[in-house]
Amino acid sequence: MIRITGLRHRLVDIPDLAVDARHIAVIGPNGSGKTTLLAVCSGIEEPCAGTVRLLGRPPSAVKVGWVGEFPDRTLLFSRVYDEIASTPRFRHHPCRETDERVKAAAGTVGITHLLDAKVSALSGGEKALVALAAACVDDPEVLILDEADSHLDGVTAERVGRVVRESTAAHVLWCTQSMDTAAEADYVLFMEDGLVRHHGTPEEVFARLEETCFYPTMWRVRR
Repeated sequence: MIRITGLRHRLVDIPDLAVDARHIAVIGPNGSGKTTLLAVCSGIEEPCAGTVRLLGRPPSAVKVGWVGEFPDRTLLFSRVYDEIASTPRFRHHPCRETDERVKAAAGTVGITHLLDAKVSALSGGEKALVALAAACVDDPEVLILDEADSHLDGVTAERVGRVVRESTAAHVLWCTQSMDTAAEADYVLFMEDGLVRHHGTPEEVFARLEETCFYPTMWRVRR
């Protein structure tokens, strides 16, 4: 369960929201507060007022994996292996366990061949996959992606989608500009001007957005 009560932070104003779904898509126009909401849910930012509870706990007490829109801003280490290994090392996992986790995460994402590569030499898509592997390496309870698919080619975006679908996280919060991706979620939050204007199943939310640019393209084709 994700429970938000009396949340006020920057533009975001959410009096009360409870979502008990695994894959939650967050959509809406630019500047609507989506990134701010995800930053608060991840624990990156503390809200000015109100509370956020993930699985009954504050974000700081939950294992959260984060993948941002611009990996260059979040990747800290020069070598791919060290970037993926950073979380288990910070949590003081034994070296052998850390190595096993890194190789498993890299294999899942399909970047085993890049483990010894320099991060600076990677393409944008490869950096996004490294960030995803680093977010998943320590089996996060909640996985949060902030438009991580926005600059990817179709093949890489599909790989990201597969990894997300196969994740063992209890909740996946995915802010995306792809309405077809959002339509595959269990639950959708549509934000505008800092408010959650619509929320519910994809069928419920997109029924309210049918005459807007936020309606899934594949749904228009099927109509």
